[in-house]
Amino acid sequence: MPAISFFTESIRYNLPQKLKVKKWVKETIEKEGFKLQELNFIFCSDEYLLGINQQYLNHDTYTDIITFDNSEEEKLIVSDIFISIERVKENAKTFKTNDFDEVCRIMIHGTLHLLGYKDKGKAAKTIMTQKEDEYLSYRSKSGIIL
Repeated sequence: MPAISFFTESIRYNLPQKLKVKKWVKETIEKEGFKLQELNFIFCSDEYLLGINQQYLNHDTYTDIITFDNSEEEKLIVSDIFISIERVKENAKTFKTNDFDEVCRIMIHGTLHLLGYKDKGKAAKTIMTQKEDEYLSYRSKSGIIL
């Protein structure tokens, strides 16, 4: 049975509108021609995500998201996506948006990576941003109150 789950590590965070967000992410996956098996969003602190970045990617920098694609079949999503809520809050200030909009943007960004979209290089980054904006605009169709 397909599942999207939310967890926390080293912080307290409660994602608003969980059921509607699950529906929105699942619909995004299906619109791109993929099937969902398991997708875990783990909300954590900067330090927790830095440790993951150092341990698994050999990067010694803070980041807002790390996506692990655990899929063994093509077009079947099995993944863990780690998101730093501290980075999300900083991003929201920088981009002059609210925390919920920014966490949605980061969540869909990680999901888009699983769907084959990249963000290295100007052309790829442009496409990624367009797709983020497109799927963010679909939130209200899933009943998410903006």
